[in-house]
Amino acid sequence: MQWTERLNERWRAVRFLVVEAGAAVVSLCFLVVGLVVGSMLILIVGWLAVPTYVRALRWWAGRARRRSSAYTGRQVPERYPTVSDRPGVDDLRRLLTAPSTRRDFGWVAVHSVAALTSGLVAIVLPLAAVNSLAIPFYWWALPPDEPVSNLYPVTSWWGAAAAPLVGVGYLTLAWWVTPLLARGIAGLARNLLAPGRETELSERVSALTVSRAAALDAHAAELRRIERDLHDGAQNRLVAVVMMLGLAERSLRVAPDQARPQLLRAQDAAAEALSELRTLVHDIYPPILDELGLGGAVSALAGRSTVPCVLDTEGLRRAPAAVEAAAYFVVAEALTNVAKHSGAGQVRVTLSTRDDERGAALVIDVRDDGVGGAVAAAGGGVAGIRRRVAAFEGTMTLDSPLGGPTRIEVALPCGF
Repeated sequence: MQWTERLNERWRAVRFLVVEAGAAVVSLCFLVVGLVVGSMLILIVGWLAVPTYVRALRWWAGRARRRSSAYTGRQVPERYPTVSDRPGVDDLRRLLTAPSTRRDFGWVAVHSVAALTSGLVAIVLPLAAVNSLAIPFYWWALPPDEPVSNLYPVTSWWGAAAAPLVGVGYLTLAWWVTPLLARGIAGLARNLLAPGRETELSERVSALTVSRAAALDAHAAELRRIERDLHDGAQNRLVAVVMMLGLAERSLRVAPDQARPQLLRAQDAAAEALSELRTLVHDIYPPILDELGLGGAVSALAGRSTVPCVLDTEGLRRAPAAVEAAAYFVVAEALTNVAKHSGAGQVRVTLSTRDDERGAALVIDVRDDGVGGAVAAAGGGVAGIRRRVAAFEGTMTLDSPLGGPTRIEVALPCGF
């Protein structure tokens, strides 16, 4: 049984190295393309290619992490900053100089050579062993001036008889070297692709800086919205109430019979101003969140949606109040976008709590069967969702091909 396990281990190592050798060719292509993109940074087209190349590089490095994890049984951690759909020049510079980009590119450079060499060794050693073991059966059939070339030219039966010993040496070397090479290639992915402690701290500082800027932007935008709503709504109505009360006071002195209708109009205007103030307070923090929780609050949103909405809250746990409020407004904005722009016949909203190595996260998944083509345009609803999510160091994924369907997935860290 022990020998069977060892054979299986060697066979797994050989398969892993062969796959990695094939992957090394792709890594070499990534290396060449990366050098070409880097050399074209003096041109606009080079900067335009950076986000696409970095996304492709992350995808390829992710595949390497999964292959290494499948072989060793140890997960390779992954941490990347968000790539904006329309990054500015400063964002592109940060993307190029990010530790994660340097890690991935360094791994591609090393992997393209090390994995290809190791894969060739894993293939050549067993083939050389088979050839050495077979030499006594065919060496005599070759012309005398073109003898079999092994570690030495085989020109006699004595030389042919010694060739199987060389084959045994090749087999022994392959038996011990192959798993070492496989563990070494898997270790490359673990050591080069996993973020180090200093890298984690650096990326954490960068993420906090970005999230702080996003929080300040979101806060400023919210203040501007509140000021605009107060100025255009409740403030104008309260001014009208003051004017109506002034007219009513004058009528009481001159024509008391006309004062009552003016007081009634002032009362109606004051009621409308109070209603707008309540709506404004609701938009700052919906009281329904305290009463019914996030599931109940979103259920109320789904019930008011003009597009038929299916809500799934299975697996949802309570989260901090600020996170639930952000999730509520994300769903509200997403449903508003669906109603305005998608032309969908149905929308599905899924809320759940996901646990991983980074902690718990509140996951929001909104899918509709509309026409697609949604983009994160400046000042649009999707950009507002992305800004709100960035303030919590969350992630947002938008998938909206032309013709539909559209999917928005948001993950908000819960902090526990």
